[in-house]
Amino acid sequence: MMTSNADKKREQIQMFCMDDLVPEDHLLRIIDKAIDWSFIYDLVEDKYSADTGRPSMDPVTLIKIPFIQYLYGIKSMRQTIKEIEVNVAYRWFLGLDLGDKVPHFSTFGKNYTRRFKDTDLFEQIFKHILEECYRCHLVDPREVFVDATHVKARANNKKMRKRIAEQEALFYEQMLRKEINEDREREGKNPLKDKDDSNNPPSAGGCGDVKEIKESTSDPESGWFHKGEHKQVFAYAIETACDKHGWVLDYTVSPGNLHDSRTFKGLYDKIKNIGIKTLIADAGYKTPAIAKLLIDDNITPLFPYKRPMTKQGFFKKTDYAYDEYYDCYICPNNHTLEYTTTNRDGYREYKSCGITCANCPYLSQCTESKDHVKVITRHIWESYMEQCEEIRQTLGMKELYSHRKETIERLFGTAKENHGFRYTQLFGKARMEMKVALTFACLNLKKLAGIKRKRELSLA
Repeated sequence: MMTSNADKKREQIQMFCMDDLVPEDHLLRIIDKAIDWSFIYDLVEDKYSADTGRPSMDPVTLIKIPFIQYLYGIKSMRQTIKEIEVNVAYRWFLGLDLGDKVPHFSTFGKNYTRRFKDTDLFEQIFKHILEECYRCHLVDPREVFVDATHVKARANNKKMRKRIAEQEALFYEQMLRKEINEDREREGKNPLKDKDDSNNPPSAGGCGDVKEIKESTSDPESGWFHKGEHKQVFAYAIETACDKHGWVLDYTVSPGNLHDSRTFKGLYDKIKNIGIKTLIADAGYKTPAIAKLLIDDNITPLFPYKRPMTKQGFFKKTDYAYDEYYDCYICPNNHTLEYTTTNRDGYREYKSCGITCANCPYLSQCTESKDHVKVITRHIWESYMEQCEEIRQTLGMKELYSHRKETIERLFGTAKENHGFRYTQLFGKARMEMKVALTFACLNLKKLAGIKRKRELSLA
């Protein structure tokens, strides 16, 4: 009898309103109310023709489809379309009734290729939602947290080739070269020759250097990323900035084989004028160049303590006292290490006297050099690193740094756990930038919608 009644209900004809089928507290209803989606028409106006070809799909509906995908972490567009076919709330959000045909899963991909490729449409969508957060006085850019996470690329680890690639120049290379030569001239030494000089072959770390890299044959724009000691994958590095409330302020996408300190300048150029007072980052960003960049721009850098990479049983660099007046280091046995040269990487080298050190009782704790010479390096921008250390020890800075786990790290965790950010099904950096823009737009929009909902209920 129960089965019979169920069959009868399935065959009944009823009158209903689509709006009544979606609960008032449904996430999509709250999100749809949070912003005016008509702004998309202005962004894509020049991408459509009013009198050529068949009527196109509504741009708002077209953009809302990937929003559903990234909002709910659906793994592919094909699966997203299948979900839309049977989900009333999804249909309501897109403006479709139960009888409307759902677009083919390739519709968005074709529109991306023909209309949106090589445009900043998705970045503009992200910025528009962020501006709405600013208008609601929710964003506080005075304290900004920066970090990077890696998203696995759609690339088979076994399908790769090795090639020789030129290493891109560091953002501070020209400035560093100038200061190195000035430092050498003060010490009575000749300036460094250019790296393209035949008598001076290039060394690692700068413009003109070459190295062997692993390149994916399916997604050449991704990079070979070493995740821990064992796991190695092709991936993209997503460098992100957020405020103390967890709002995503901006992002950059880079190959996964590039270090955070190399990609930082690209993100910094996008956020440096938003009113930053303090920038908090992990140890990967603790370099003299980044410290100088921030301090010179009147931004307080906050980096963590970085453990000295000294062999166990040997003196640490801090065990050697630097005498600023005489520009030398003093070892634990009260002998001096004198300045000798400034190398190409911007480090001033201080060396001990091998004859004196040969009979030192601390030699086994100092150096393993065959000629008993201890070498200590000091970067020409080391004073900026010392300022960073003073800032780290300032009252309240340790507590501020601890908020990383509540902001940037939580943001990455949420994106990966709930929004399909662990890997990508898309090929190429451009499509990856689209995915990142829409994912972060979803994160900001979901948060904005929740706050507006709470304010609305409190006033009711």
